[in-house]
Amino acid sequence: MDIKMNENIEELILMVNSIAQEKPEILNFRENEIYLKISETGFKEVYPALEERKFNLIGIFCAEAFEKMEGFTLFYTFKQQGAAPVLILVREAGKENKVTSIAEAFPSASWFEREVRDGFGIEFAGAFDTRRLFLHECYPEGFHPLQKTFKNGPISPAEAPSREYKFRQVKGEGIYQIPVGPVHAGIIEPGHFRFSVIGEPIFSLEIRLFYKHRGIEKLAEGKSPSECIALAEAISGDESMANAAGFCMAVEQICGINVPERAERLRAIMLELERIYSLLGDLAGMAVDVGFALVASPFHILREEVFRQNEKLTGSRFLRGIAIPGGLKRDVPGSSLKELPGFLEKFSRAFESAYNRAMCSSSLIDRFATTGIIKKELVFPLNLTGPLARASGSSADVRIDRPYGIYKDFAPKHCLKKKGDVLSRFEVKASEIRGSVGLILRLIEKLPEGPVSAESAGYSGNEDISGGTGFSGATGYSLALVEASRGQSLHWVYLKDGLVDRYKVRTASFCNWQAIEHAVIGNIVPDFPLINKSLNLSYAGTDL
Repeated sequence: MDIKMNENIEELILMVNSIAQEKPEILNFRENEIYLKISETGFKEVYPALEERKFNLIGIFCAEAFEKMEGFTLFYTFKQQGAAPVLILVREAGKENKVTSIAEAFPSASWFEREVRDGFGIEFAGAFDTRRLFLHECYPEGFHPLQKTFKNGPISPAEAPSREYKFRQVKGEGIYQIPVGPVHAGIIEPGHFRFSVIGEPIFSLEIRLFYKHRGIEKLAEGKSPSECIALAEAISGDESMANAAGFCMAVEQICGINVPERAERLRAIMLELERIYSLLGDLAGMAVDVGFALVASPFHILREEVFRQNEKLTGSRFLRGIAIPGGLKRDVPGSSLKELPGFLEKFSRAFESAYNRAMCSSSLIDRFATTGIIKKELVFPLNLTGPLARASGSSADVRIDRPYGIYKDFAPKHCLKKKGDVLSRFEVKASEIRGSVGLILRLIEKLPEGPVSAESAGYSGNEDISGGTGFSGATGYSLALVEASRGQSLHWVYLKDGLVDRYKVRTASFCNWQAIEHAVIGNIVPDFPLINKSLNLSYAGTDL
């Protein structure tokens, strides 16, 4: 390995070795991640100790025929708070494709395990929830679309529902249920919300998503990294740049590609512009859902103006078709960059006027305050991230905790609130828009000249990698974490001979959706649209 093991990585290895009687094998490591292959016995010894040491489970994913291992390999991804590296425990599923569930120790594991079970057919013994996740009743029994034996093509639906999906039953005097969705009156994507209500207050909520599973991860198999960028951009429309950047970063880490500084700065500018327009939509949506269209209108107008700036800079309102492994496909027009500081100054004045109008409305504040509270003690076990978590007192931000690209030199400013209600989320998102504007202005100042891609910079790649873009023939794997507008997104790429063998995506929405079941408790059903909009989670970004 050409990267020297740092002290943080060494500490993780020593800690795991001190717990497990059988020392795990070091498969791979980088500055911010380490892979330890661990036996079944060792895993059962280590994961409870990680829970005691406040490690957070941020993902479980699976690969088939990984390196020299036979069958299915599971990757358990843990991270401590702050700047600690990611610890990935690599666990073989064995010939029976059955392993022990860890959902009792790590509640966020439940959806991850159900997802792996649906995709690969691995059983998790002792799991408290064994229902299907993304394979709804129309899918036949024994169907696991992420296995290598499955080839993309038309799927014959089951003639009759193969297994009834049983919602949680909440019984008692005066309790009644209100089912909402999956088809809604607006143009939003499908999602089912089943409320249990006593009188007016909500007693319980259970959500069910994954009605439009698109098979993006399966589509990536066998494609070149260049071909997969469009798939990454299609994960969730208003996180196109964040997901494209996450994929590119993983490929760059595998291949040892150094992105030119100008490209790193321009990428960050685009990521912050995406954050701005996404959060503007959130602020407008919250105002609309309590009947304040006049308050929402300026935010909608500003969002449209940001879209137009995006198009001037990249040719795409959603910042698509610009990111590539190694940097950017093309440079940004100088005239558009010169316009940006003036636009942002004008934007800031208009934004503050719109925000002040909202905060001066006692009726709006009355609807926002104390509504949809997400308690801080839920943030860690459910791996809640982004503005949602920062409004509940969590300081986690990938740009600061695990800085990537130019964020190593340009850290964003934080805004934390502790009440965790809709009002706190409104204030945090407004503050993050201000922070993104300030960060862009800092990035534009003294923007260096030079190439915008590693290829144009004369990059030749590692010695065993040939080809103009540095990843032709590459073999390896790496994890990239990105702070999208909704929070922490995970991108894991495994390349074999320059082609994608496995691409795993976990957006912030996948974890954050589970917070809404807690946020609505004690509120009334008419408050649900407001609570939902204050989170503004992505259906598409969850249902890959």
